[in-house]
Amino acid sequence: MSIEKIIVESTKYYEKKLEIHGPSHSGVDWSSEASQKLRFKQLMNVVEPQDDDFTLIDYGCGYGALLDYLSNQPKINYIGFDSSEKMIKEAKKVFQKEKATWLYDFDKIPISDYLIASGIFNVKLNFSNRLWLDYILQSIEKFDKLTTKGFAFNVLTTYSDESKMKENLYYADPIQLFEYCKKNISNFVMLRHDYPLYEFTLIIRKGL
Repeated sequence: MSIEKIIVESTKYYEKKLEIHGPSHSGVDWSSEASQKLRFKQLMNVVEPQDDDFTLIDYGCGYGALLDYLSNQPKINYIGFDSSEKMIKEAKKVFQKEKATWLYDFDKIPISDYLIASGIFNVKLNFSNRLWLDYILQSIEKFDKLTTKGFAFNVLTTYSDESKMKENLYYADPIQLFEYCKKNISNFVMLRHDYPLYEFTLIIRKGL
């Protein structure tokens, strides 16, 4: 089974959520708006403090909630990418007055300064853990090629309480992914596992 199959099935899954809940945290399968914002806060640590004018790819942007979160930072050149054309159409409706680029064709994504990906590795549906890990690693390689300064992503953690873990979700070993990024992508890797969610964030910078 191919990685392309994962993208197709995941797209269908989130489009169903959008159909039921509309452009909201539930529409992209988050438990609350507060947790959604906490994730954004962690991911945006990838941006160097001195950068106030940069290009950012929101990979798996959904209806564009990150753009709203970043509304007080007008110098960010925002690019929202999602494999779902329906999500992108909804984002354009919600943020029609905002300056942003919206894409659902991967081949049209321009190389940018930074990239963040929030939640795209959580719901594995009926795919095997082995295939899902391959999907994550291949995605990391894509993130690397799309960025010049760095990228960040989050994944549910194997350190979650066992009673709360679900069969259709993927829980990654944070040390395994840290080592993969450290050995294959960059010497500058940060693992954040110190915030109150059952997940971790990896921040990869290309240099100092």
